[in-house]
Amino acid sequence: MLGFKKKGLQWKEENERLYGHLDLVRERLDYKKKLLNHSIDVSDEVLIEVKRSEMIYSLLLREARIRHNRKR
Repeated sequence: MLGFKKKGLQWKEENERLYGHLDLVRERLDYKKKLLNHSIDVSDEVLIEVKRSEMIYSLLLREARIRHNRKR
């Protein structure tokens, strides 16, 4: 069975990728919220984009919590 990674190593790589993506999404969300707070006239598209980013962040955070609890 050459070429297959061990399950633990693959799990660890996926967790690292998830945490990295979670950090990236959080930075983007903070930037969008900061722009939104400093804007005078906010369009509906911008509000929708911020809401979408919040939902994606919430989903990734929930997945990270589930993975962390499974590890215990």
